[in-house]
Amino acid sequence: MDYSQTILQISLLIDAGLVVLIWMVQLIIYPSFTYYKIENLIKWHQKYTTGIAVIVIPLMLSQLIIAVIDVFLNFNWLSAATASIVLFLWVFTFLNFAPLHLKITTGEVTRELLLRLIRLNWIRTFFWSLLFIFHIMIYISF
Repeated sequence: MDYSQTILQISLLIDAGLVVLIWMVQLIIYPSFTYYKIENLIKWHQKYTTGIAVIVIPLMLSQLIIAVIDVFLNFNWLSAATASIVLFLWVFTFLNFAPLHLKITTGEVTRELLLRLIRLNWIRTFFWSLLFIFHIMIYISF
C-alpha cells in the first residue's frame, strides 16, 4: 500500500465521521432548535456546543492536517481539490456558524436566526458529502 492510498483511507474514515455528523445536525439537531422555548434552547445550546465540540474539533482538525500534509507531500489535482474544500469549510464555518451560535449562547435567538442556521448548514452538508463521495470514487478506482 502506498502513501496516497493510506492518506485516502484515513481521509475516508474522517470524512465518514463528518458526513454522518453533518447529516444528523442538518436533519435532526438544528431543526429541533425551533421547537425549544428560548430560555430552554439557551440552556440546551450550552450543553450541545460543548458536547458536539468534543466530536467536531478532532475530526475537522484531522481533516485539515491531512489535507495540508497531502498538498505538500503529494501535490496533485486530488490533494488540491481536497484542501480547497476543507479550507472552504473551515472559513465558512467560522465566518457563519460561530457568530450564529454565539447569538444563541448570548440569548439573541429569533426564529429567523434558527432558520438561517438550518439553511446555511445545507452548504456544509453538501460539501462534506461531496468530499466523502469524491474520496470513495477515488478509492474505488485504486
